[in-house]
Amino acid sequence: MTHLLPQPATEAPSQIGAVAGAPAPRQRPRGDRVWWRHLIGLVALVFALFPIVFLVSAALNPVGTLSTTSLLPDGVSLNNFAKLLSDPNSPYLRWYGNTLLICGVSAMLNVLIGAGGAFAFSRLRFRGRRAGLITVLLVQMFPNFIAVVALYLVFIQIGSVFPAAGLNTSLGLILVYLGGAMGVNTWLLKGYLDTIPRELDESALIDGATSGQVFFRITLPLAAPMLVVVGLFSFVANLNEILLANVFLTDTSQKTLAIGLFGLVSGEHNTDYGEFAAGSLLAGLPVVLIYLYLQKYLVKGLTAGAVKG
Repeated sequence: MTHLLPQPATEAPSQIGAVAGAPAPRQRPRGDRVWWRHLIGLVALVFALFPIVFLVSAALNPVGTLSTTSLLPDGVSLNNFAKLLSDPNSPYLRWYGNTLLICGVSAMLNVLIGAGGAFAFSRLRFRGRRAGLITVLLVQMFPNFIAVVALYLVFIQIGSVFPAAGLNTSLGLILVYLGGAMGVNTWLLKGYLDTIPRELDESALIDGATSGQVFFRITLPLAAPMLVVVGLFSFVANLNEILLANVFLTDTSQKTLAIGLFGLVSGEHNTDYGEFAAGSLLAGLPVVLIYLYLQKYLVKGLTAGAVKG
């Protein structure tokens, strides 16, 4: 006959693991721990949005000046946008098209050239590999403007033989921008490619793939986040570049947005800051749309580059 043994009394859940006589830890209110974070975020948000609000105010100000009695103008008008798009002295839409063409093509070719160099330095082993990496890094220490005179003379000669790639051409400026493709981009992409297992390349080569197929079908898709980051940085850098563009593009119809808008406030025409502000707002739309569309790739690429690169 089975005897039922009495079960030992269990302690209350609140007493499990508690030390006898030890005071209970005091919980700090959650609000005391996070209020300063919200304050810092609010200050950063105001600091970032103030120039944008000021630019919008100047663009909607019918007076056409930057000085207003309040942050938001009393009279709101779209006259600055209308004048900008209809001014025969400033073909804004033509500048817009030139900018998208030059920046887009330059960004894609920068990514392709940088990825090719990074693939060679990361996957291949050859004599002078380390010296080549150091040379690529050292060359970037010299700014582009120190070679402006030499580039100008070179492209005068190129234009005499092949006019489509000489001065006052989009192709010529694209070639100038590609001169720095084997720079920081190569180092960023090499650091990312080093994290991709080499066994993938070896498996593909054993299956009969060529080095080109490994590069285009395996390496580039896996490195897509970092390629997006490098491409976007190149696009924005070329969009804001004004020194080389101002030297190589002197014809009004061939200018980019940077030098075209600069001309609106540098005394070439009527120094209308309202048109300048309106044009600056419209010029920022491509970058904002690209950032929104490629946001997931940017976050992944930046975090991976920070941790693995």
